[in-house]
Amino acid sequence: MRAAGELLDVELSGPVDLGGSSRSTVLRCETAGGGSVIVKAFSNEPESLRAFTAEAAGLSLGIAGPEVLGVDPQVPLVVMADLGNAPTLADVLLGSDPTVAESGLLAWARGLGRLAAESLHRRADLTRLWSQYDKGMPSWGDEPWIAQRATDLFALLDGAGIATPPGLAEELALIGTAGGEEYPAFTPGDTCPDNNLLTSEGLRLIDFEAACYQSVFLTAAYCRMPFSSCWCVFTLPAEVAAEIEQAYRAEVVGVYPALADDEVWQAGIRQAIAVWTVDVTVRLLPRTVEDGPLHRTRRPVPTRRQVLRHRWEMASTLQEFPALAETMRLLLHQVAGGWDVAPLPGYPAFANRGASRSLQASVDIATSG
Repeated sequence: MRAAGELLDVELSGPVDLGGSSRSTVLRCETAGGGSVIVKAFSNEPESLRAFTAEAAGLSLGIAGPEVLGVDPQVPLVVMADLGNAPTLADVLLGSDPTVAESGLLAWARGLGRLAAESLHRRADLTRLWSQYDKGMPSWGDEPWIAQRATDLFALLDGAGIATPPGLAEELALIGTAGGEEYPAFTPGDTCPDNNLLTSEGLRLIDFEAACYQSVFLTAAYCRMPFSSCWCVFTLPAEVAAEIEQAYRAEVVGVYPALADDEVWQAGIRQAIAVWTVDVTVRLLPRTVEDGPLHRTRRPVPTRRQVLRHRWEMASTLQEFPALAETMRLLLHQVAGGWDVAPLPGYPAFANRGASRSLQASVDIATSG
């Protein structure tokens, strides 16, 4: 807090811990003038340093997220404008009003689509900013994480005693391309529901710890799966999922006209679903020996086994990747078959869909923001 105050040349006080993560500490601090700022400080662990560079560079692009007020690469920390206490997309999805939840999802999808379109010609700027705040770690866009997840999957299958179907290695090599070179776009990296504020001025994104350029399909898959790498994962009504996917697609088609072709779009989405399914399998399967909630404190929340089984069921239908689909079916039979867990339920907000709806003034979502 002292370092942030010196950076801004203002006295800060009254810090409130906003949660942060294993990589960062996030504080809301009062200024001497009666306002407030957000201070985000990072540790010196390699992943924390990568997160600092991504946060500083991604926010400094100035095309999404709160305004950067100062960056201290030595601490390291970032000071940014305080966007207030607006509800997050997670809040409304876990709430009780389906109208508010659907409006929030549309704001989220359109906002991410606009960000993808507006960022098309800013990649060189992000590279320059990354160099300015570089701490010696590559961005996630330059990290071969998809290929690494594929390698890790083979080790997991072997450990679980599951025979690798013929052709899996070749399919995973193909899946690893995921459209990144053909259709890249900027993303904050972690576009999960709790990192999207639904303000009276529209969608505002927070958490740029994995900011990079990646395939638009890797973002679009969040609409269909939904929320490919997040804790706030339940099922969506089919028509709502289709609506938000179309909202995102409508924004990116303007800069990538080829994505208007249904064949191109569907193939890209299915490829991204394969990528995220391998990713979640590698991350969560070792932690399912004893099942538990995906989030330490938020409720309701699904368990790791519920999410994995849901992801495996979806990926088991990917006809263009028969070896991967067979792998998912083997996991469902030989691993999930012994799990005594309920199917993944729907988002609580849509349990009352069709009932009388009332928009609360505190959740006045501007979907055109």
